[in-house]
Amino acid sequence: MSAGETAGTGDPLPPLPPAAAAIASGYAFTGQALDLGALLWDGRCRPDAPVRIPLPVLNRHGLVAGATGTGKTKTLQLIAEQLSAQGVPVFLADVKGDLSGIARPGQRDERVLGRAGEVGQEWAATGFPTEFLALGGLGHGIPVRATITSFGPVLLAKVLQLNQTQEQSLGLIFHYADTKGLELIDLKDLRAVVAFLTSDEGRPELKDIGGLSTATAGVILRSLTAFEAQGMADFFGEPEFDTADLLRTAPDGRGVISVLELPAVQDKPLLFSTFLMWLLADLFHDLPEIGDADKPKLVFFFDEAHLLFNDASKAFLESITQTVRLIRSKGVGVFFVTQTPKDVPSDVLAQLGNRVQHALRAFTPEDQKALRATVQTFPKSSYDLEELLTGLGTGEAVVTVLSERGAPTPVAATRLRAPESLMGPVDAAELDDAVRTSALHGRYAQAVDRESAYEKLRRTPAAGPKAAPRAGKSSPEEEPSLVEQVVSSGMFRSLARSVGTQLGREITRSLFGTARRRR
Repeated sequence: MSAGETAGTGDPLPPLPPAAAAIASGYAFTGQALDLGALLWDGRCRPDAPVRIPLPVLNRHGLVAGATGTGKTKTLQLIAEQLSAQGVPVFLADVKGDLSGIARPGQRDERVLGRAGEVGQEWAATGFPTEFLALGGLGHGIPVRATITSFGPVLLAKVLQLNQTQEQSLGLIFHYADTKGLELIDLKDLRAVVAFLTSDEGRPELKDIGGLSTATAGVILRSLTAFEAQGMADFFGEPEFDTADLLRTAPDGRGVISVLELPAVQDKPLLFSTFLMWLLADLFHDLPEIGDADKPKLVFFFDEAHLLFNDASKAFLESITQTVRLIRSKGVGVFFVTQTPKDVPSDVLAQLGNRVQHALRAFTPEDQKALRATVQTFPKSSYDLEELLTGLGTGEAVVTVLSERGAPTPVAATRLRAPESLMGPVDAAELDDAVRTSALHGRYAQAVDRESAYEKLRRTPAAGPKAAPRAGKSSPEEEPSLVEQVVSSGMFRSLARSVGTQLGREITRSLFGTARRRR
């Protein structure tokens, strides 16, 4: 197709007006890039003015926003396909269950071919290498679990909806368990530690934990018990998911797209949004610094991002901001997906250099306020953005990205390309078959419950070794506390040796209080 013709019709295109030409020149990148679509100008699609994102800047993070039904999911699919094709692994959180079709070739029909013709796309039905995951194995996917020790107190406090004082107290409980070598694998382990600390025998141990009251520990214990009663125990345990498995490529060199299937836990949004943050924090811990690279190691799409920020503590928000800022240098790009930019705190939004904003509604005063706030987050533009954002059709968006030099590109109204994979879900039987034949199935399918804090704390004093008389004490019959028995036991010493230097002393914790993985 020549630059002077309209795709699919052969009709000549008029030259781009100077303002439109200036926008188009801002997307004329020389290196590898993802093709988003074609410029919209004066109500007409211009396939001679492609809108693109340079591949090297995708670790600078991004935002995909827009009202329900405006095409955000298809945009995720479009970007994920092209990343995979260029050898970049992708993580997608599939909240509604309609992204599984990315594994299968799309269906050629008039609608798809019409869109491809409008934007100058050479469309070919293509499926992409895909791994399906599921939190705790609830749903169709390889089970994703985390140990309580690894998950850490800050993330768990958000899931339990603890207040700031209770969150700080939970941190002290984790500190106690870390230093005493009481490994917290699942919920019953943490519940056992808290129950011990609130028991007659364990209450003296609280004196060594500054600021933790019996009353607050009791509140935390009740929260844990209620949480477990709601069926949340499956998400915590072993084998713990290794986030290095998100960084794989297929034998043909394409990046593997890991799709976390979330329909089975749609009614637990606080849980799954916090688990997504744990995955990011774990990646941050493990990956080395690489600085700017030719392409990202991974692009992570964080769907329903507003759930992460709702009612978040100051410490939690600061940790998110720090993670987003620092993980870029480790080659990971993060795209937050939500309805409006105001769902994302300003300190985080300021780090999102790549923006795809779908249509917004302005039916209510609140909608109008959100619209004005969204417009203010964009660079100065030739468009009337308030009018444009309420008039975009499905599959159209306002785009601005970072250029190869790291400067914002001009704002571009864009008609987006059509995904080449199936735009819709695959059936449950096909998902289950993909899971059974996955290389990860043997590693994660079966839960393991080895000895940890719960089992250690269930031992009676009589079962433990007798303690030698303490200096200054006259009674040879005095026994050590239960925790002292645990720490001095041969089984504990063996376990401490087996996991190296991390266990048996205070565990190294980083962002969100998550523990560094012991591999």
